[in-house]
Amino acid sequence: MYTGIIALGLGYLLSQFYRAFLAVLTPVLQADLGATAEDLATASGMWFLAFACMQIPLGWALDRVGPRLTSGVMVIVGAAGAAIFAMATTPMAIKIAMALIGVGCAPVLMANYYIFARMLPAAAFGTLAGVTIGVGSLGNIAASLPLTAAVDAFGWRQTVGVMAALTLATGVAVLALVRDPPRVTDTAGGSLMDLLRMPALWPVFAMMAACYGPSAGLRGLWLGPWQADVFGATAVQIGTVSLVMGLAMVAGNFAYGPLDRVFGTRKWLVFGGNALVALAFIALWAWPATAGLPMLALVAAIGLFGAAFPMVMAHGRAFLPPHLMGRGVTLINLFGIGAAGLMQVATGRLHAAIPPDPATRPYEAVFLLYAAVVVAGLAVYLWSQDRTD
Repeated sequence: MYTGIIALGLGYLLSQFYRAFLAVLTPVLQADLGATAEDLATASGMWFLAFACMQIPLGWALDRVGPRLTSGVMVIVGAAGAAIFAMATTPMAIKIAMALIGVGCAPVLMANYYIFARMLPAAAFGTLAGVTIGVGSLGNIAASLPLTAAVDAFGWRQTVGVMAALTLATGVAVLALVRDPPRVTDTAGGSLMDLLRMPALWPVFAMMAACYGPSAGLRGLWLGPWQADVFGATAVQIGTVSLVMGLAMVAGNFAYGPLDRVFGTRKWLVFGGNALVALAFIALWAWPATAGLPMLALVAAIGLFGAAFPMVMAHGRAFLPPHLMGRGVTLINLFGIGAAGLMQVATGRLHAAIPPDPATRPYEAVFLLYAAVVVAGLAVYLWSQDRTD
C-alpha cells in the first residue's frame, strides 16, 4: 500500500508543479509565442476547469473501478498534455495542453485521500491530508527558482519535455504499485444526489470554493505579471518571490494538519486562517505597490494561512458514508478546483478590462475580488456544523 501512496504522492507533486509553473514561464511564453496575460490566465483556467470537470466521473471511478487503473491512465493523459506544451507554437496550443495536463493531475490527490479514508483511522485523516499536500507542495517550490534556473540553462521546451517524461514514468509507476482497497458492497443511498441533499456539506462546499482559488491564483498566475508590471522584476526576482510564497504554503499545509486535534475544532481553525487571508488581500489591494519585506510578508501570509484545503476536506470527509467516499471527496474537491478555474478566467478578463494607468490598477481589482470571494465564503461557513473524528 505504501509504495502506491508514494507513487500517487509523486503524481501530486507534479500536479502542484503544473498548476504553478505558468507564473515563472510568463516572460518566455510572451516573448516566444506572443502569449498575453489574458491568454495565460485562460490557459491556467483551462487546467483548473478540466481538473474540475473530471471530479464527478473520477468519484464514480474510485468507488467502482478503484484508484490504481483510474489514476494511472489519467496521469498518462497528462504526460501527453505536457508533451504538447513542450512543442507548442501558439497560445491556443498552450491552452489545449493545459487542459490535458489538468485531466492528468485530477486523480492523484483524491486517490490518496480515498485510500486514507478507506484504509486508515479516521482521526488521522486531517494530518495525513495535510502531510500529503505539504510534501506535494515541493512541486510548487520546483516551479519557482529551480524552474527559472532550468529554463535559463536548457530552455523552456527542453525543461517541459523532461517534465512530460517524468509524468509518463509516474503514470506507469501508479499502474504498477497502487493497490486498490477492498470494494464496499453496500450501495444503499449510493447516488451523488444523496450527497447534495446533506445540509451539513453545503457550508463546507462554500468554504472550499472560497479558500483555495485566491491563494492558488496569486501563486500560480498573478504573482509573475504583478511583480513584472508593478516592480519591474526580473525572472530571477519573480522566482524568488514565488519561492517565498511556495515555502509558506508548504509550512501551512504541515501546520494545519494536526491542529484540529490540538484545538478540538476544524470549523474555527479554517475560519480564523481564512479571515487572515482576506485581511492580507485587502492590504495588497490598498497598497499594491508596496515592495520589499512588507510585500513578501503579505504574500507569505496568504500562502501560509491560505493552506486550509486539507482541513476543509477533513471537515467534509467527516460527514461522508463509506460507500460514497470516492464521490464525496471528489465532489468537495470539485467546488475548490472548479471555483479556482472560474476565478482564473474571471480575473484574466478583469485584468484585461482595466486600463493599466497606473500599472497597479488591474491588480488592485484582482486583489479586491479575491478578498471579496474569501469574505463571502466565510459568511456562509459560519453556518457550518463543526465536526472532528
